[in-house]
Amino acid sequence: MKILGIGNAIVDVICKVDDSFIEQNNLTKSTMKLINEIEFKTLLSSLTIEQTISGGSVANSIVGLSQLGNNVGFIGKVNNDELGQKYEDGLLKENVKYLYSKKNESIATGTCLILITPDSERTMCTFLGTAGKINENDIDIKTIKSSDITFLEGYLWDEGDPKKAFEKAINNSNKVAMSLSDLFCVERHKDQFFDLVRNKLDIIFANEQEILSLVENTSFDNTISFLKSLNKNIVITRGEKGAVAIYKNEVFECDAKKDLKIIDLTGAGDLFAAGYLHGMINKMSIKESLIKGTELSSKIIQKIGARI
Repeated sequence: MKILGIGNAIVDVICKVDDSFIEQNNLTKSTMKLINEIEFKTLLSSLTIEQTISGGSVANSIVGLSQLGNNVGFIGKVNNDELGQKYEDGLLKENVKYLYSKKNESIATGTCLILITPDSERTMCTFLGTAGKINENDIDIKTIKSSDITFLEGYLWDEGDPKKAFEKAINNSNKVAMSLSDLFCVERHKDQFFDLVRNKLDIIFANEQEILSLVENTSFDNTISFLKSLNKNIVITRGEKGAVAIYKNEVFECDAKKDLKIIDLTGAGDLFAAGYLHGMINKMSIKESLIKGTELSSKIIQKIGARI
């Protein structure tokens, strides 16, 4: 298998809201907030659902990779309930190997309320449910070792069982890619994330806000100079400013596509990672991989949802 993704198996519930809804519910636009099941149902009760689809950051990337013809799989924990079955069916439909056997759990399958404001920004409220109970017993070493790259998400890094699962995957992988996922995650786990970047990871995906927070610097140019010294493959998306990849001691850039009709930014980073990783495993150059990532992210932001 070319790439194995491991992440939170979350069913996305997409709703359109105005800015006042974000403010009234004390949410911070463009970030992710963890909530419990009661909070999730309370928020949802006053909203109209636009779309429900199996999601999760790394899972979105893995589906994108499959759609490009790559041999990929995914491990993520769901309950043996209606949403769990819907989640599995969504992956199998896209020819993704779902490498987790559903069991009857005490907690429901995880869900993420994705709130899209008129400026196309998305704010996420996540009830992790069973997804947050993933543990090292769910990680099969043989599957890890047979994959060229293991792709992990920062959302998965949490104390207790999820962290143990994460570490087991890293310690048995041939090559490790990781998305920093969200500013919330970076701020919460900054020291540990930086240790991962420096010592454990081969390919790192982040947006500009996340990477500046990680290295505690307000200058993008100074941050790039510092990151070059780490001798890693670090890929940074910058919205309308395009994308930058640092590979060893070199810096590569790619412009953003212009004149797009942006509808929903959900999945932009996920699909960018899919395009870039597609380039990596198919022996494209760094520049070509950036272009492929930009191509996929440009497609996804012109529709609702995180699946092309």
